[in-house]
Amino acid sequence: MIYPIVAFGDPILRKETRFIEQGEFDLKEISDNMFETMYNASGVGLASPQVGMNIRLFVVDGTPFSEADEDDEDDEPDLSLADFKKVFVNPEILEQDGEEWGFEEGCLSIPGIRGEVFRPERVKIKYRDLEWNEYIEEYEGLAARIIQHEYDHLLGKLFVDYLPTLKKQFIKKKLSDISKGKVDSDYRMKFASRR
Repeated sequence: MIYPIVAFGDPILRKETRFIEQGEFDLKEISDNMFETMYNASGVGLASPQVGMNIRLFVVDGTPFSEADEDDEDDEPDLSLADFKKVFVNPEILEQDGEEWGFEEGCLSIPGIRGEVFRPERVKIKYRDLEWNEYIEEYEGLAARIIQHEYDHLLGKLFVDYLPTLKKQFIKKKLSDISKGKVDSDYRMKFASRR
């Protein structure tokens, strides 16, 4: 089932999520639906608040970054993302380190807006899988960035929070329009102003 994606302006995107109790939800069904929703919107990550759930869960699939654009000779695939498809249940970032590097990010909840965000190059994260096994793993590069971006959603943060003041001023009206439902997107969205 494809969920509508919650748009910028909905209070759930600014709330810190709560931890999930073992057996509380059918996490396989929720994560399958989240993957379907993410693929339908051409995303590489999706966090539970973006589909209206205040729980600590996100899904990622970095495959699009591992496929080079055949028309662009300079576009190098990131082969480390070829098998980077995961569900993170109750994730907790334990460490972030390395040099901060910039990359243009976007967000399915904020269509049509992109901006360069600087994040540390490495991350160590503790999480559970769908069978409730616990892992502590380290990621770097784009995988670490995707994790940090989605993890921010669980803390009520958005990529636009990291943009320079001037850029924030420049996109202020666009963000306001999104919150009012005045936006074109290729996927179904849910707007707080239309409730």
